[in-house]
Amino acid sequence: MLHINGKKINNMVNITHKSNTLRIAIATATVRVSKQETIDAIEQRKVPKGDIFEFARAAGLFGVKKTSDVIPDCHPLPVEFTAITYEIKDLTIIIYVEVHTIYKTGVEVEAMHGASVTALTMYDMLKPIDKGVEIASIRLLKKSGGKSDFSKNDFADLRAAVIVCSDTISAGQGEDHSGKAIVAKLESFGMETSIFEVIPDDFDQIQNKAKTLSAAVDLLIFTGGTGLSPRDVTSDAVLPLIEKSIDGITETARRYGQERMPFAMLSRSVAGLIGNSLVLTLPGSLKGATETMDALFPQVLHVFKVMKGARH
Repeated sequence: MLHINGKKINNMVNITHKSNTLRIAIATATVRVSKQETIDAIEQRKVPKGDIFEFARAAGLFGVKKTSDVIPDCHPLPVEFTAITYEIKDLTIIIYVEVHTIYKTGVEVEAMHGASVTALTMYDMLKPIDKGVEIASIRLLKKSGGKSDFSKNDFADLRAAVIVCSDTISAGQGEDHSGKAIVAKLESFGMETSIFEVIPDDFDQIQNKAKTLSAAVDLLIFTGGTGLSPRDVTSDAVLPLIEKSIDGITETARRYGQERMPFAMLSRSVAGLIGNSLVLTLPGSLKGATETMDALFPQVLHVFKVMKGARH
């Protein structure tokens, strides 16, 4: 947070931890006129200032694109589709603005800003012939994309276990941070971690935990031991037990990490199903574990719906 002349100035919200997804928003604005003659002039293209639909549409497109220039906390983003349509009902013109992007944050404000600029343009063009014209409402009609598509109730019945693999922490010579961060992230999605343990970097112990816990929980996460040092054996112990490998999970995690630091390519994390349990191996560092959770959750949990027969 910045301080200018003793006053706190908020920074733009940090969205670097988010992943690009298709984001869609539809907003509406309502313009009401006071007489049928105004509607007739609009429909017959006889408004003195010009074709109200086309002028307002052009202004609305600029409004969508320029949102981040006039609203301080809106991030500049690639607007990849915008449609502006109209509906006339009696003395009311309803404006619909639909915006698409593939980005880290949504386009609700862009759609609403486009709708408001479209409505203001209509107001400006109509006021010479109708002193009773007014903008009645601007609202978000629909949005999709991102984590808001998921409800905490979707995952409340899933059982989770988190296992920290570390010689140092298991010997009491260090403090766990990654395991606690994973548990906190799961809690934010409405999931309770029923089993949390710290074990050494021991091949047999890790494999035994994978065998026993995969039969007891829906989600089993190991953190630590996914690198290249001699004691990094977590992935080696878990991989032979995986019955269905899900390579897309680790590809996504590594790509996400690689965009943030150049050494993510060295991670040997694995992911897949043992029975009906999803098993993930995550890096042991706090940063690595947190970034992997950000890359994968909550969308990775859709695997449980797929296993029950839901469509992708």
